[in-house]
Amino acid sequence: MGGRKVSYYYDPDIGDFYYGQGHPMKPHRVRLTHCLVTRYDLWRHLDILRPRPARKSDLVEFHTPDYVDFLRAVTPGNQEELSAALKQFSMGLQHGDCPIFDRMYEYCQIYSGASIGAAMRLNHGLADIAINWAGGMHHAKKAEASGFCYVNDIVLAILELLKYHARVLYVDIDVHHGDGVEEAFLTSDRVMTVSLHKHGENFFPGTGDLGDCGVAAGRGYAINLPLRDGMDDASYEGLFRPVMAAVMERFQPEAIVLQSGADSLAGDKLGPFSLSIPCHGRCHAFLRSYGLPMLVLGGGGYKVKNVARCWAYETGVALGVEGRMSEALPPNDYHEVFGPDFRLAPPVELLEPGPKPNLNKREYLDKIRTTLLERLRSLQPPGLAFTARPPDAFTEEGLRAQQTGGAAAPPPSGAGAGEGARRGRRRTRNSGGEEEGGGADAMEE
Repeated sequence: MGGRKVSYYYDPDIGDFYYGQGHPMKPHRVRLTHCLVTRYDLWRHLDILRPRPARKSDLVEFHTPDYVDFLRAVTPGNQEELSAALKQFSMGLQHGDCPIFDRMYEYCQIYSGASIGAAMRLNHGLADIAINWAGGMHHAKKAEASGFCYVNDIVLAILELLKYHARVLYVDIDVHHGDGVEEAFLTSDRVMTVSLHKHGENFFPGTGDLGDCGVAAGRGYAINLPLRDGMDDASYEGLFRPVMAAVMERFQPEAIVLQSGADSLAGDKLGPFSLSIPCHGRCHAFLRSYGLPMLVLGGGGYKVKNVARCWAYETGVALGVEGRMSEALPPNDYHEVFGPDFRLAPPVELLEPGPKPNLNKREYLDKIRTTLLERLRSLQPPGLAFTARPPDAFTEEGLRAQQTGGAAAPPPSGAGAGEGARRGRRRTRNSGGEEEGGGADAMEE
């Protein structure tokens, strides 16, 4: 299995969380991903772990205490009484991207705890690669929700990695700029952030121009590749490979964090790129080839069936077995969702509604590549002498408990992956008494 130890975080409750009717973010996509991971038998070669929920003391390593207290306190039932705080923290009905929903704080605890725990496993040599498809919430700020993101698990995981690694590289292949992570480390020379994203035409979040490169001690350590609609495989890899090779040579990271937002695929509801699943996966393979500790996270992705097959494919990439995964999807509890093609990595023409025209002219891409390569040539990796190492987020006992927690154990032979995930499932009801988490809207394409 490629000789790499791969830890994989999954909580079977994750698919029950529900942002609300019509909201494009659907945590249920992680359940579909896990279903495919199971039916492809990838679980046999993974250390499957249930995350230890993050505590307030973990979250305030980055977020402000009053912001975390608000996340803990607010509910759909009391949000009207907390309207001033909702406005302050950019949540609620006036900020439709970040609604208040049932068990929202628990949701944040699960995906953040998984990313922190995954970073710890890398720190302690218990894994070479660690995966948390529920994480990757790159827009959340220190005291503000943004872009469907409430807690920035990426920043928390990088802070954990920095306890053991002098330099950490963050790579973001989501269609949206990784603004929350870049902002958190804008003045640091120990974290380099690289983001390839759609930019211009008032596309969210509007940051990440070519000239944005960090400030003070962090100047030169933020790399932005602002792209236009229709980015295709050849154009994307023509930038990704040379820029990332130069980043690896000049920055010399000791660990990598990859945010793998699948909204950069063709056919996404919110993203205007035209990438194929294999191209997305080759970005993983390129970074994996350096043999460094690597944390792999989810992120955006709003065409649920494409997200699930992309992340299942990239789980195979982490194991080095993507070439052995059958193109025809194996039978699974959500088989009808993956029609009409029922394929793992269909060509972009089949990723409905299909690819967009590539508006990235060769001259424009050449300018981005030349500018960044020239900037990187002058970069020197920082020298760093460690003083006292901060304590781990979790105790050794807590880390061992994760290893034996096994809540995401695969279903017995003959049972569907979705059936295994549904055991012990908790249902939630919204303020109108309607069931959430498994309705038609949770599956809508």
